[in-house]
Amino acid sequence: MKMKKLGLGLIGLAAVFTLAACGNSNASENQVDKIKKNGTLTVALSADYPPFEFQTLKDGKNTIVGSDIDLANAVGKKLGVKVKFSNMDFSNVLASVSSGKADLAISGITYTEERAKVYNFSKIYYHSPNSIIIKKSNLDKYTSLSAFDGKQVAAQKGSMQEQIVLQDMKKSTDIALSTIGDEVNQVKTGKVEGAVVETLIAQSFVDANPDLTLAKVEMPKLKNDFGMSVVMPKDSSELTKVVNEVISQMLEDGTMDKNIQKNYELAKTAK
Repeated sequence: MKMKKLGLGLIGLAAVFTLAACGNSNASENQVDKIKKNGTLTVALSADYPPFEFQTLKDGKNTIVGSDIDLANAVGKKLGVKVKFSNMDFSNVLASVSSGKADLAISGITYTEERAKVYNFSKIYYHSPNSIIIKKSNLDKYTSLSAFDGKQVAAQKGSMQEQIVLQDMKKSTDIALSTIGDEVNQVKTGKVEGAVVETLIAQSFVDANPDLTLAKVEMPKLKNDFGMSVVMPKDSSELTKVVNEVISQMLEDGTMDKNIQKNYELAKTAK
């Protein structure tokens, strides 16, 4: 799938490396033993990416759900520990792993060479293209990327989608926002003309907003389509092995696709 989230920007990237310097001071420690000793797997995420992670009412209580949640719970089950989810803006997700506040991050994250210097990445568990959410009334107006020239286009701050706007839509103005929900609201109110979002996630928002649709434009192919991966501290080989085993099993038996479809349907009615 997307892939979600690419650069943190020079300042953000520098911050991540700084945090990594202190957060990974115990990199030689077996991460799996540490998690089992604590009895808890702490997972950092940004719960605004249906159907992968989003919030809905369950038994009258606001609950984080999604196929990434199912994956994290499967990892926790294999480790024999409880899973604790720490919800935050995406721009803070990776730093949470660097600082040791989270054991891993699972939030539609994409591999980059810069990130690989600081973190371990699991095998890919999902691929997705990208789309542009627009008002349905503008469907005939926006039929190419160049149609957005001189227009404001939203993307999530620190995401690969923002890189698309910055690199492939240079004549458009990038409006970096914290959440996809914010992007969608900006499109609905006319403050921006479009929002670049992963296709499956974009479709989830379109399904819930009949006044929106996906622009019929040819999106640029990403130079590095690495797909979604789970992110862990650098050199946490034992934890990476466990996560990869869980992903391999879920891909092999079809559980991954079933969970994504289940949560896609749930996201349509989530309140």
